[in-house]
Amino acid sequence: MSLDKSSRECAAKVMETIPLVVRFVRADMRTHSTECISLPQLRALAFINRNPETCLSDLAEHLGVTCATASITIERLVQRNLVQRTDHPQERRRLALNLTKEGTQLLNQSQEKTRTHIADLLNGLTPGQISQIVESLNLLQDVFGQTEFHS
Repeated sequence: MSLDKSSRECAAKVMETIPLVVRFVRADMRTHSTECISLPQLRALAFINRNPETCLSDLAEHLGVTCATASITIERLVQRNLVQRTDHPQERRRLALNLTKEGTQLLNQSQEKTRTHIADLLNGLTPGQISQIVESLNLLQDVFGQTEFHS
């Protein structure tokens, strides 16, 4: 099997599998949200958590929405005291977005419940299978980790 064919088959499997995982995680996190928070709001919290001091345009790009739509999402999160807007440290005309303590707690609770659910699903696998999954995910993280803001 040529390397090109092998990498193309791997790419096809990634494109087939990752959306299934993402849909599961999103749906599961939504079911665990006790605050009646929408999926875009949860995604916004997770993005801000990974990217402190982020700006509205970066969030909008991540969510795949306009800045106006992202602004409405953030406004609702600010009103619920889950996100804080402050002046950006380097750019006077830009706002920085950060999670509040309450936002961090809500996100952490939702993520922990989903992690527990995933662990329950994986519990039937052998230690070797779990190790293979971890190694594969580490490889994917290495390959795709540098592309989040460079695509």
